[in-house]
Amino acid sequence: MGDIRPHYIPPPYQDSAESGRLILRDGTTATIRIARPEDREGLEAFFHRLSPASKRRRFFSATDPSAKLIDSLCDNSDPRCRLSFVVLRTVRKAGQIIASGSYLAKEQKIAEVAIAVDDRFQGKGLGTLLLERLALLAVRHGFVRFWAVTQADNQRMLDVLRTSGFPLREKVEGGYMEVDLSVEPTAESVALSEMRDRVSTTASLRPFFHPESVAVVGASRDPASIGYRVLDALVMNHFQGAVYPVNPNATVVGSIRAYRSVLDLPEPVDLAVITVPRDAVLGVVDECAERGVKALVVITAGFAEVNGAGRELQQKLADKVRGYGIRMVGPNCLGLLNTDPKVNLNATFTPLFPPPGKVAMSSQSGALGLAILALARERQLGLSTFVSVGNKADVSSNDLLQYWEEDDLTDVILLYLESFGNPRRFARIARRVSRRKPIVAVKAGRTLAGRRAAGSHTAALAASDVAVEALFRQTGVIRAETLDEMFDLAATLGSQPLPRGRRVAIVTNAGGPGILCADTCEAGALLVPELPENTKALLRRFLPPTASVTNPVDMIASAGAEQYRRTIETLLPVSEIDALIVIHIPVSMTASPDIAQAIQEGVAAGRRAGGSGKPVLACLMTGGERRTPLVLGQELIPSYAFPESAGRVLGKVAAYAHWRSQPLGVIPDFDDMDFKTAREICRAALRERGAGWLSSEETRMVLNALHLPLAQGGVAKSPKEALGLARDIGFPVAVKLASHRIVHKTEIGCVRLNLTSEAAVRKAFEEIRKRLAKEGNLEAMEGVLVQSMIPRGVEVMVGVTQDPLFGPLIAFGLGGIHVEILGDVRFRVTPLTDRDAGEMVREIRGYRLLQGYRGQGPADVDAIQEVLLRISRLVEEAAEITELDLNPVFALPPGEGCRIVDARIRVEPPRSGNAARLSTMSP
Repeated sequence: MGDIRPHYIPPPYQDSAESGRLILRDGTTATIRIARPEDREGLEAFFHRLSPASKRRRFFSATDPSAKLIDSLCDNSDPRCRLSFVVLRTVRKAGQIIASGSYLAKEQKIAEVAIAVDDRFQGKGLGTLLLERLALLAVRHGFVRFWAVTQADNQRMLDVLRTSGFPLREKVEGGYMEVDLSVEPTAESVALSEMRDRVSTTASLRPFFHPESVAVVGASRDPASIGYRVLDALVMNHFQGAVYPVNPNATVVGSIRAYRSVLDLPEPVDLAVITVPRDAVLGVVDECAERGVKALVVITAGFAEVNGAGRELQQKLADKVRGYGIRMVGPNCLGLLNTDPKVNLNATFTPLFPPPGKVAMSSQSGALGLAILALARERQLGLSTFVSVGNKADVSSNDLLQYWEEDDLTDVILLYLESFGNPRRFARIARRVSRRKPIVAVKAGRTLAGRRAAGSHTAALAASDVAVEALFRQTGVIRAETLDEMFDLAATLGSQPLPRGRRVAIVTNAGGPGILCADTCEAGALLVPELPENTKALLRRFLPPTASVTNPVDMIASAGAEQYRRTIETLLPVSEIDALIVIHIPVSMTASPDIAQAIQEGVAAGRRAGGSGKPVLACLMTGGERRTPLVLGQELIPSYAFPESAGRVLGKVAAYAHWRSQPLGVIPDFDDMDFKTAREICRAALRERGAGWLSSEETRMVLNALHLPLAQGGVAKSPKEALGLARDIGFPVAVKLASHRIVHKTEIGCVRLNLTSEAAVRKAFEEIRKRLAKEGNLEAMEGVLVQSMIPRGVEVMVGVTQDPLFGPLIAFGLGGIHVEILGDVRFRVTPLTDRDAGEMVREIRGYRLLQGYRGQGPADVDAIQEVLLRISRLVEEAAEITELDLNPVFALPPGEGCRIVDARIRVEPPRSGNAARLSTMSP
């Protein structure tokens, strides 16, 4: 086992490392991409526009650069020699280059770096963003250090280098500063990159939630129109800012002066809500940009959700918005709202305005958003903000998560998702946000029919549910099965402390509901422990003799308000209890208000007695008001219609609390892994044979390059070679067909085990060859694999499959025939942390076998986890690997490791969908 150190991966970009969206420090946006030959005139104009001081800082001369130099910046055919980025922004309806950054090879692993930014855009973070991208691609192409030289008084460039998070050395000589910095990711560089992304994203979304003025473009006098309803929602909910209707055919709309065009508005507005017909949207965007609008909500439909032409138009819309530096929600959305009384923004076409609260929500479905807002009001769930993201052409759930992470008025985040645009970016952000604030998600499209519907509805690829489930587990996202359960979870998360453990006490006045609740709790991995004897003695003092004081505490049907109050007051402070569920079935409808009051009083008294950090959930099966929370001063006690609901919610909340209490996982790096050799083997096989399975020998070479624990042995192409291997290994041995064409060797009789002599080995070779010849398939035989026999151990498997959107999924479970019969397998999305690997191993039902069972000793669990982590690093670094199967892997006793007996690897040319994974590759 090699030395282990943390492996730091820069945060994934929204698009790709080579091109996509940038968000500047001031919240505006731009487009970045690698320079092309056709950029020559644009670069020439860009450098010409630079001030003399900026030219001197970039070229050490106030004159324009030579045509030869500009040509070299446009030639990026060999990124191992040089590479240049350009940043573009639309100015006066024409695209302009506003920044450029380049690296040029200085030595084999050192490159000179240089950056220039248009004077109008300096101080907005463009230099830092360019340095980040250049560093990432430089590492991918074999460089480890950057060298830069600039005037010693070029403070802005020095600040860019010094605040990058990369270790650096400085030297001043003759009025110039030489800076040498390592560009390999570090903990500091990654943390700073994430911080900058979070701050700029938050700034870019502020005009949506805190606008000082709003224009409704397409405001109408027709009460049935969307434009009328948006304007009405803004005015009737008392938006605390100016509202401007825009209608070319009316001077007044809804008693408010209207304007023919956005260009005619008396002042620039922060937010424009666009409800015009689809074909007029692009023209309106041009006007908004010219008038200085900062943010757009495009409610208009008819884009990517309908057909190919709509997709093309949506791309034009997104490009136009990004070019102007504006952020956009939509198209095809309901709009957004902010309940902060200082804002009172309802920029939707529904009059429903939920009460203010600390729960934020994003919905990918506009129509469902209407139902969600109605349900929030019905359940008395206060919202801080709500956003219907629609087709997510620009603003996505990833952006909103970062905004809500920093929003002091948001404590809980709810997501209704139909698709993932960039699941790796979601994973990175959600894992961080979940450490501070709970995220509850409903992911539609679990079934094939659901995925078809989601695809047609949002024009986005729906991910496999296995990948979604794995992603949520790794990131701490709480998955709700239904919208109703999502609101159930929000009610507890938004009002109660997180439990410190999984031990729950149940109080009821009827046995049946208590049993249902206990069953649901235990199914959700909660514990319903028997109460301590001293607690039982206290309960017996005031409960009837027929009451059960174990757990659940069944006070029987005659229990009144006083019994509820005293029982709750007694149980809540008990140190052996982490949470409390209180159930009431009315015997007399007139007693229900008294019971509700008694529950509140009991909780208050229990909190004063030491139960202040424990969640309390109620189940009041009283009819119409059974979901109305109980008010206890500043605290709300959530109430549920059925005991199972309360049990399910508490189980998921406790699981989240446990996830959050654990230390952060680390992606480990092992110093003995040779990724370069592994990639070369895969690429050579692709060149020779195209996509397909590696040969047995190639597979073993790849695994050996990663120092994975293969069973002793090798591939023999003749009986003589097989005998030599058997002698070297020592008898007994196994002899198996070596073939990348034939997968299941056992099924065709090409596996021989426990061979104890040379004659048996020779016979096995000949029998396998004859069997293939008889089947007319002799050309599929590469030879035989001769291996040592593993006398003991637990058979497990490790596998990899490629999800088209999520990338590699790692699988772990019991091996051999167990994996197919029992299906006892757990999945995770790469890259794995050490915590992910540990959870995978311990989550399978067969984990008891690895702990030791019925006379069989325990297995080396640490060695299994190391195999998982090494395989994760392999498939992250070798994008050509699309499928991998290690089965069986024999887990040996502690300290003896494990042995891979059978292995298969399939390779394919990397697809463009692997861009996010490729951005992390090292040379």
